[in-house]
Amino acid sequence: QVQLVESGGGLVQPGGSLRLSCEASRSIISFNRMGWYRQAPGKERELVATFTTAGTTNYKASVKGRFTISADNAKNMVYLQMNSLKREDTAAYYCNAYSGLTGDYWGQGTQVTVSS
Repeated sequence: QVQLVESGGGLVQPGGSLRLSCEASRSIISFNRMGWYRQAPGKERELVATFTTAGTTNYKASVKGRFTISADNAKNMVYLQMNSLKREDTAAYYCNAYSGLTGDYWGQGTQVTVSS
């Protein structure tokens, strides 16, 4: 069983920054893809940023240039650096790991609230 534990969420003013962290219970290089998704109240969960073991990254258009996804393979950690945060970035953020053999795994989520 894979566990993903997110941390780093919180309340931040517009224009501020946060870094989300996701710790995986096993080697992240065992997954085909890892990334971050978010879900705002009343809305569907949406992709924020992902990367594949092939080195491909993908970002939601509205976060390009503001958010950066990265990983530390040795620590089994995935990060999401979020800069220039906007009110519309407010959501619960979820870490995701995808394996072509066993499917998707999700963390419990961490809340990000952008408000003055």
